[in-house]
Amino acid sequence: MKVKHIDHIGIAVKAIEQAGKFYTNILGLKIHDIETVSDQKVNVAFIPITDSEVELLESTEPDGPVAKFIDSKGEGVQHIAFRVENIEEALKELKEKGVRLIDQTPRKGAGGAMIAFIHPKETNGVLVELCQRD
Repeated sequence: MKVKHIDHIGIAVKAIEQAGKFYTNILGLKIHDIETVSDQKVNVAFIPITDSEVELLESTEPDGPVAKFIDSKGEGVQHIAFRVENIEEALKELKEKGVRLIDQTPRKGAGGAMIAFIHPKETNGVLVELCQRD
């Protein structure tokens, strides 16, 4: 598996508009786009920084994964995503090594990326996402 770099850091927030003010007004960054990913019950705001991004994640439903994360842990870093060269090969390699996965096959994520999550019990409690962008 070839990991290219950190693709993004996902931050769970109650409201993108309110949370985004720190990144825009204080740090001087710009929200590039906001996208709804219906099947993940989330709105995603993209804040590019060089080759990486900060993604603000706002739940669209009270039973969504981001809402559940905030209910149990509060707002904050929800996941870290590593960009891989080939997500299919990366998942195959992880399976061969016996790594527990949330996603057995890639699925479409925000920004047109193909994504898959590794189970946090494999990563000392950190939700790790693999991401491939063409």
